[in-house]
Amino acid sequence: MVFSYMRSDSHFSGVYEQLKMISAYAKAHGLDIEDEMVDQLSQNSRLSERDEAVRFMRSHQNDTLLIYDLWVLSSNIEDVVQMVSCLLKNGIEIHLIKPSIVLNAQSDIIVALGLIDQLRQTMQSVEKKMIGRPKGSRSSSKFDPYLERILIYLREGKSVSEMARIFDVSRSSLKDYIESRELKEVAMGSTYLEKVDNAEATIIETIECPKPHNNPINHKAKEKQ
Repeated sequence: MVFSYMRSDSHFSGVYEQLKMISAYAKAHGLDIEDEMVDQLSQNSRLSERDEAVRFMRSHQNDTLLIYDLWVLSSNIEDVVQMVSCLLKNGIEIHLIKPSIVLNAQSDIIVALGLIDQLRQTMQSVEKKMIGRPKGSRSSSKFDPYLERILIYLREGKSVSEMARIFDVSRSSLKDYIESRELKEVAMGSTYLEKVDNAEATIIETIECPKPHNNPINHKAKEKQ
């Protein structure tokens, strides 16, 4: 089974960007997403506080997971390591759309470590900036809780009027929501997906190794003392 997971995080690409790329990726690779979760509530919560997400992940064994990027699992490095380890242990193949990387139990360990180090660098950069409106962020809407069902109904060919009756909401407001977020295009996977060449080599190249301080210790001098 193919399943997808999207997580809201104010410092990264929004849920709608994730939806677009995942839908485009699935269409390009002939994958049929049978289960998906849009986690609108977690933000920067630790894994121990994210029971719904944990239950969702644990409900899958030997399946294929589509996520936008590694930070979607968590922006906490400790939690990322735990989640990736457990997913791979349970036979899950993880497709990371943005970096164009596929992780499974047979993957080269240095690629997995490179992805984690890339996230570490990104989080350091985020902590330094912490200013301005985050890229890809959108104001929340009363329709956000219906997002997953709206996508399902759009794929089934339901009209806006039908959905408005189901949700008991204004047709015009729902139509504006769907159009402003390009949900029809998302549901059909019609977004252009940029090809990434030599993705694994690129990830490995980004690994940053620690550097010595400017005042090296004279070990021989210390030994004589």
